[in-house]
Amino acid sequence: MTTKVHAVTDGLGNPLRFLLSSGNCNDICVAQALLEPFDLNGKLILADKGYDSDKFVRWLEERGGIAVIPSRIIAKHPRKTDWHTYKERHLVENLFLKLKNKRRFATRYEKKALYFHAVVCLASILVWLL
Repeated sequence: MTTKVHAVTDGLGNPLRFLLSSGNCNDICVAQALLEPFDLNGKLILADKGYDSDKFVRWLEERGGIAVIPSRIIAKHPRKTDWHTYKERHLVENLFLKLKNKRRFATRYEKKALYFHAVVCLASILVWLL
C-alpha cells in the first residue's frame, strides 16, 4: 500500500518511464536506475531535494547531463540552482495529478507490484492519448 512511483517525463510532461519502489525506500535509491537507459548528453535533469546527492549529481555530469537539483538545507556546500528552470518541474507534479484522476491508480487496489505497474502503464497511455 505504500508503493512509490518514480517517473521520468519529457519537456511537455508526458511520461517516459516509471519505476516502483517500496514506501520505505528513499528517492535517491532508484534515481540512477531510472535514468540509466536515457542519453543525458546536454539534457536538463530537474528533480526535487529528495534526489540531492553528490554521487548522483557527479554521475549525471559524467553522462553529460545538467543537474537542476536544489541542495538540502543541511548541505555543507550548497550548489547554485537556476530557479527559473527549476519551476518547470511542475510538469512532473502535473503528471501525477493526471494519473490520480484515474481511480484505479489513486486507490491502488492491486496488492502485487506487477499488477500495479500495469495500472501505471495503462494510466500513462491514457495521459499520452488525451
